Amino acid sequence: MAKSSRRRRASKLNAKGKKVDRLSALPDDVLVNILDRLNVREAARTSILSRRWTQLCAKLSRLMISALDFLPKGVLCTNISDDELVRINAAVVQATDSILTRRNPGEHTIRLLSTRFYLRDDVPISIGRAVGHAMAAHLVDNAKFSVMTGKYEISDMAEDDLITSARNFMLFFDACPSAFGGLTTLDLENLRFGESDISNVLITCKCLRHLRLYNCDTGVCSTLQVEHARLRELSIVQCMVERVELKWLPQLTTMVFEGWLQFQDPLFIGHVPLLEVVSLTNLALRYDKTVFLSEFLSGTSIRDLKLAFNSEKIWVQPEFPTPCLASVFRQLRFVNLLHLPEGHDLTWTMYILEAAPLLKELYMTVCVYLKISF
Repeated sequence: MAKSSRRRRASKLNAKGKKVDRLSALPDDVLVNILDRLNVREAARTSILSRRWTQLCAKLSRLMISALDFLPKGVLCTNISDDELVRINAAVVQATDSILTRRNPGEHTIRLLSTRFYLRDDVPISIGRAVGHAMAAHLVDNAKFSVMTGKYEISDMAEDDLITSARNFMLFFDACPSAFGGLTTLDLENLRFGESDISNVLITCKCLRHLRLYNCDTGVCSTLQVEHARLRELSIVQCMVERVELKWLPQLTTMVFEGWLQFQDPLFIGHVPLLEVVSLTNLALRYDKTVFLSEFLSGTSIRDLKLAFNSEKIWVQPEFPTPCLASVFRQLRFVNLLHLPEGHDLTWTMYILEAAPLLKELYMTVCVYLKISF
């Protein structure tokens, strides 16, 4: 009996030792699909499990390497020291080199290669060259640079800081023409460029499809001119420009424009035949001129319109139906009105309903602004 009992216990222990690892039993393509949902730092940690997992990391199709993933636990990106920033940037360079040099040239397509880093020292150039080499050795469908300056409030940036950051970016840009030549998405912030810098960037980035500029310009009250054959999405947010000119953008479908300085013709729309999604946000002061959408969006036929009013003053003047307004709104399906001052909701409802015969959805939020007298 004792002998039989020992056999049963041994059999149970042996069975436990041979439990099937259900995750590792999955085929490679399924595991790669799972790893693709992680950021690169998390995915790299799985390589310690076995040689097979190390090989899987070299097959990832989505490579997202972000400085924010290397922040110390509990530390916000708005509260890091210069020493910590240098350490984080170095970690991004190491991760980029490690993950890209591990891959066999031409074996697996990279669907997305996204890097997010700080504009400090020579780190951007190191990352740019690594990405450029990857583009030469592999098929890269989409490549993205998100360039951070480490400043998160516009009020924190003096003019000299903006100019210095822009010069550092242009040094990075000039040193990595291969990477920028294959870039599809570029996200920039807090840069005051030279007069021809933005034009040169757009000329070099021939594959660019998405461009976001936050607090970027060529000087206060300057004019931003945009021409590009492939650009599809353009976001201009809190840029100190007097006027934006969309001169020639045959593929542009989406535009975000937030915070302009002057209400006297702040936007010119040239050859933009495919533009259908427009988001406009601004704060208007009492003395600012209101705009007419029939003029503001002249030459377009938009499908999706978002207007955000960040003050009590309405900066758009509702219009009676006119041929110009009918042309702009003839394909309009979705309208989103945010922070509409109380008392304007009925006026705007009628304005949109009369001007947009194909409207499917109207979303509106109404705000009450308090007036305090002393």
